[in-house]
Amino acid sequence: MLAVPRTPSLPADHPCASCDIRMRTFCSVLDAAELEKFRCQGSTARIEAGRPLFHQGDPADVIFNLKKGSLRLYKLLSDGRRQVTGFLFPGAFLGLAVRDEHAFSAEAIEPVEVCRYTRQRFDAFVEGHPLMERELYRIAAHELAVAREQMVLLGRKTAVERLATFLLSLLDRVREHEPGADLIALPMNRLDIADYLGLTKETVSRVFTAFKTTGLIRLLADDQVLVLDQLRLEQVANGEVTFH
Repeated sequence: MLAVPRTPSLPADHPCASCDIRMRTFCSVLDAAELEKFRCQGSTARIEAGRPLFHQGDPADVIFNLKKGSLRLYKLLSDGRRQVTGFLFPGAFLGLAVRDEHAFSAEAIEPVEVCRYTRQRFDAFVEGHPLMERELYRIAAHELAVAREQMVLLGRKTAVERLATFLLSLLDRVREHEPGADLIALPMNRLDIADYLGLTKETVSRVFTAFKTTGLIRLLADDQVLVLDQLRLEQVANGEVTFH
């Protein structure tokens, strides 16, 4: 797929000039005039930690772009069990749904800020901007790849392989913006991680401790992990070494 060109810096007085995520999201393909038109189609909203952005079953009639904070995506099963299906960070795009209702819930892990657009206005704008349409296609393709990786993770990997894979995926995300970084922030709690990896909270805590005692990571706090041995962590994730 051809790389989508990114817009140059905006004039200092442009409303979106100070946006931290502009070059990391779908609106990065718009020039200053187009971006102003697009901005006027929507609004911003702030959500407190623990509050929903939307619930499973709500009408899927609004599109969101995550500017600040992080979200957990989850689905409730008929017996009340929760399956966390993903975590989203600044620059993420969500709200497009195959059906008219959301198939999952989105909840703020920490205070978040989003740009929001009605589905009708969003679709109308995208129709007239092929580069933006192509960028959305790229995002959708990436989400499909992530979903396939999650199927492998839940279906075939052991507990230690799952947690190692999860930490490496977060490290990759950090390094997209901070090359060479080894520190991972974990805004989600251990139960969130357990529900995402298909494990118990106790198992997640036990594997974190094992990774720490064997020198793979250092736990600076409950929400910070320093990766000490990336190569061995990758070997664990790929099942290339026996981990005890």
